[in-house]
Amino acid sequence: MKKLKVLLLTCLIGFSASSCFDDMDDNIVSSVEIKDFIWKSMNYVYLYKSEIPDLADDRFTSSSEYVDYLDSYSSPEDLFASLKYLPTEVDRFSGIYSNYYDLQNLLSGTTLSNGMEYNLYYVPGSQTEVFGVITLVLANSPAESLGLQRGQIFRAINGENLSINNYTTLLSATSYTLNFADYDDNGTTETTDDDTLSLSNVNASLTKVSYTENPVHKTEILTIGGSTVGYLMYNGFTSDFDNQLNAAFGEFNAAGISDLIVDLRYNGGGSVQTAAYLGSMVTGQFTGQVYSKLFYNENLANNDTDYLFTNTINGGGSINSVNLSRVYVLTSERGTASASELLINSLKPYIEVVVIGENTVGKTQASRTVYDSPTLFSDTEANPSHTYALQPLIANSTNVDEELVPSTGMVPDILISESATNLGILGDVNEPLLAEALAHISGSGRSVNQPEAAALKTVKLPISALEQDMHID
Repeated sequence: MKKLKVLLLTCLIGFSASSCFDDMDDNIVSSVEIKDFIWKSMNYVYLYKSEIPDLADDRFTSSSEYVDYLDSYSSPEDLFASLKYLPTEVDRFSGIYSNYYDLQNLLSGTTLSNGMEYNLYYVPGSQTEVFGVITLVLANSPAESLGLQRGQIFRAINGENLSINNYTTLLSATSYTLNFADYDDNGTTETTDDDTLSLSNVNASLTKVSYTENPVHKTEILTIGGSTVGYLMYNGFTSDFDNQLNAAFGEFNAAGISDLIVDLRYNGGGSVQTAAYLGSMVTGQFTGQVYSKLFYNENLANNDTDYLFTNTINGGGSINSVNLSRVYVLTSERGTASASELLINSLKPYIEVVVIGENTVGKTQASRTVYDSPTLFSDTEANPSHTYALQPLIANSTNVDEELVPSTGMVPDILISESATNLGILGDVNEPLLAEALAHISGSGRSVNQPEAAALKTVKLPISALEQDMHID
């Protein structure tokens, strides 16, 4: 991979940055200095620079005009927001962070978490009351230590029933007590025939802790007919765990798998390089060929990069490749994004990729952390007067044929959604999405284990930019 060149950020508008601040007292410098860092960084690296008039190189004719412009924004966050291109349609993903240490932790997989992930649904017959269903219990987390299970239903927090108005406050607390419930479907698969929920008098008290997730959540070796099938639930392209990912493929190699199912339904993305490693592990017969491409804006065009299929991990030895010509990928509408979509898009020109699940998010852009330092992309010389950093979109990712992931997402070959009342056990042959893949592998047609005909209405939970991130290491 070609590394980004070291860049010395200059004012780019015909006047010295220092001249803007020579006569200001220290307090004003602190505020304007951060905004100056934001504008200059976005002017130089932002993927959609040409679409934002305020980022034009000739936008300002004098230092005083520039300072007045910066001063017109009440905060660094407001300035940054004004520079994003179509933030509700195109750039939903660029972010600004007041403490880059927190950002670094997030990118390495460390968050404040109790280890329980969930979906929320409207109570049947209500437009305001909601309930939760646990979708994932993370390994070695507080939730796992309490014995929580995927598929458990909770109706209240601290004795207060969940609603569309209070769930954010209740579930964002550091500590809370889950109040579980039983779901009565009246013996039918329909959800509109007076299905009911009732509290079960079972509770669990959870506290969030600093938690680092190993994204290799689960591996299984399954024997289906005459096929040995590998199953991998992979929840984040986190470069700190590349060796653990490679070890999973060592297990698949040792088992001699003939088919592979990669479960990305809860994988919002991560490292572009890790995505290239995973593509190389799935295959192995294309070493040295182009896996994906990155295209930057006009300022950084010299840094356009080809990622290659490879047989080694940087500093980690040889890649365990399974040399397959077909792979199955499980997806979801909310959870499968960016680097997950990159994997699908980049493998499709080379092998058969069978996508099972829901339409994916539709994110094709990559970001990188930008610091207030001479080299932009390194924190070692960052301005000591503040800890702001940016995570802007700086490049578009394509496959070898220069095809982008559609902004509307990738359409599955087999459409199937998770059922709130029949989630199944991850890695179990009867879990609905896995069963669908196994039915396709065995040639037995559609799985008989299908979700309910009338699905429960899902609450659209807010998603942070980093939950659907694809970044350049």
